[in-house]
Amino acid sequence: MAMLGGVLDGMFSRPSGVLGRIGGALMARTNDDVAAQVVDALDLNTTDSALEVGFGPGPGIERAAGVVADGRVAGVDYSETMVDRARRRNAGTIDAGRVDLRYGSVEALPFDDDDAFDDAFSINSLHVWPDRRAGLREIRRVLRPGGTVIVALTPHAGRPDDLDHLLRDAEFEDVRRLTGIDADCVAGRTPRRE
Repeated sequence: MAMLGGVLDGMFSRPSGVLGRIGGALMARTNDDVAAQVVDALDLNTTDSALEVGFGPGPGIERAAGVVADGRVAGVDYSETMVDRARRRNAGTIDAGRVDLRYGSVEALPFDDDDAFDDAFSINSLHVWPDRRAGLREIRRVLRPGGTVIVALTPHAGRPDDLDHLLRDAEFEDVRRLTGIDADCVAGRTPRRE
């Protein structure tokens, strides 16, 4: 049983090596529709800046970059294998300076304090974050006032006990469940300045 857990970790939780590349191919296929739905739900403008946390092989980055033609899209992933796969998938927009993909942890995002991003999203990664609350607080830190975050988990990713509560605990406002997305999906906003 421990061996199976190690194989699954190498494919999905912390993708690396050959298993990570296989897992990445599966993730790209299974997450593409949800990525399209989440990006649509964010209602991005062409000049927005968007962040994806745990981008895996990069279908969400690719979708967001297709909308944000005059802005920027950035991503952070804790798997060097996935950073490499996503960089290959998004090479054209990276070369054009519109996409910035980095290796790193959600608990210590490699971006300046607030006013960095208009929107953020995460698809099928929250369940493997070492500290979910710290990760959500870090996302809030790099979002502009009034910025939106969407967290989506498909059925095969598992479900944290109270996704709504996690966002509220990280001081997001207007926390709500989203329908019409093929995942358990919750959105929230950062407080607006008064």
